[in-house]
Amino acid sequence: MTEQSAAKILLAEDDNDMRRFLVKALQHAGFSVTSFDNGLAAYDQLRVEPFELLLTDIVMPEMDGITALTEIRKVHPTIPAIAFTAAVYEDMRIDLLKKGFMDVVPKPFRPEDLHSKIQRLLLSRA
Repeated sequence: MTEQSAAKILLAEDDNDMRRFLVKALQHAGFSVTSFDNGLAAYDQLRVEPFELLLTDIVMPEMDGITALTEIRKVHPTIPAIAFTAAVYEDMRIDLLKKGFMDVVPKPFRPEDLHSKIQRLLLSRA
């Protein structure tokens, strides 16, 4: 297992099936994953435990992905973040990148594609 594949990932996804699927796929790829069903819970966890990457859905209850990233960056200003959402239009993608996300992944996606994006992102920050 490489240093990058052991990275601690904070996952915020409100869809239970998608969250369980992502946790299993990411753990199978060698990542350590802590997951929550909303951005507020993810934010609260990051305040007490460090993570190397934030993966977040955009549309969620209690705190959406954009707000979660904004709040998380107050505590951890350099954490890389990848957003995923069901509908990604080019102007939306550009807006999310301007708001601080390193990448935007449209749903549905293949776990291998997400894994390679995570690896590239973590390697570029090493």
